[in-house]
Amino acid sequence: MGIRLSPLGVAVFCLLGLGVIYHLYSGVIASRLAALRQGKTVDLRELLALSVEAAVLGGREVKRIREENALEEKAKGKTKEGAKEMLTIGDLRSHIKMYHLIKNTFPYIKVNSEEHDHAMAVEHNVWNHVIPNEILEKIKEPKEVMADSITVWIDPLDATQEYIAWAMVSGGSNVKPRKSYNEKSPEIIVSRSHAGKVTSFAQKAFGNHTKIHPAAGAGYKVLSLLDIPDENHEKADVYIHVTYIKKWDICAGNALLKALGGHMTTLKGEEIDYSGSERNDAGLLASININHKLLVEKLPDLQEST
Repeated sequence: MGIRLSPLGVAVFCLLGLGVIYHLYSGVIASRLAALRQGKTVDLRELLALSVEAAVLGGREVKRIREENALEEKAKGKTKEGAKEMLTIGDLRSHIKMYHLIKNTFPYIKVNSEEHDHAMAVEHNVWNHVIPNEILEKIKEPKEVMADSITVWIDPLDATQEYIAWAMVSGGSNVKPRKSYNEKSPEIIVSRSHAGKVTSFAQKAFGNHTKIHPAAGAGYKVLSLLDIPDENHEKADVYIHVTYIKKWDICAGNALLKALGGHMTTLKGEEIDYSGSERNDAGLLASININHKLLVEKLPDLQEST
């Protein structure tokens, strides 16, 4: 007599076999996938050195374009206050140098830039992984973090003085705070484009005789709170911004202050979240070696004061 196999029985047997194989190997596969994910880490000390090198390359490109007198300046839009936002070929070329150097070196981290290089040449340069001694002396140990927890914000062209400063939170910095600050009657530095609105806001908090310094560049305004060996650089005790500002304008200054024990928060004292959208709509308050919580408490309600 022949043996006839039941199609249903064969199917059930195969499914059971697959189940056993899956049970045996799923843990191995999962652990390997986890290992691959864990392998995508970045040493923040290397990322800092890479960022410094990117800024140098971007700065050289800006200088070259300026010397060749080939700015090709045009308006790319308007700010919320109605001022023109200007764009030059220097912005784009410096963006290309910085963005692609970072992405070519660490392709798995997120990089957000103010500018875009659609239809422009792609750079293939990669960082050589040499960390300058200046950084090694102050940040002696690597600090590995998961790559997917990193977002890099780039503002390709801003005030040239901002190229001199670097910092890593909980690591070190090549700048330092001033020896003293006026906490009772602080001098306030604000955005030049809407100084009038901030003047009214600040005077409600600190009095009608509060001294206001209008200035351009968010990075420049942060440096005004620090010990900068430049007699022409304005000095202030507090930096206030009362309207929407983009994160690529403020992230570097925030890192500098935080590394030195200072603070940059919204006007309500909340930490600024650098994930997601480039918008920070809640204003900005920056200080160092001053009771930041007390400053927040002194500020009037923004809606009532403007």
